[in-house]
Amino acid sequence: MAGLDITGLNATAITEFAANESKNAATIALQKKLENVSDKSSDDELWAACKSFEAYFLEQMFKEMQKSVDALKPESGDKSNETLVDYFKGQTLQDITATAVEKQSNGFAQMLYENLKRNYDIPQAPGQVETESNE
Repeated sequence: MAGLDITGLNATAITEFAANESKNAATIALQKKLENVSDKSSDDELWAACKSFEAYFLEQMFKEMQKSVDALKPESGDKSNETLVDYFKGQTLQDITATAVEKQSNGFAQMLYENLKRNYDIPQAPGQVETESNE
């Protein structure tokens, strides 16, 4: 069996591939979470999916804003370090947006939640039904 020839690959290509795979994995995970929303989903699952989507939306918005700033930077020589820094920035941005949605949402998750709940007729979570009936 012939081996895979990787002599043409350099550190930049490998780190760019890793960064792209990381982005794709996050996108696919979010898509799967949203695809799993159905009329059998609970209220809590739907709310978690909506918050994840809001965090993803904010992350993409911040990344596009960063591109406009990066367009004004002069070109540098070492792309491998840039790619690693970009990967770190991406991971940090994911954490920041997830925390921002938890601490102070902009209302996007709430609108999405109410719309999906209405369209799919999602029942309330069992814990919430008992709590509301006791009040």
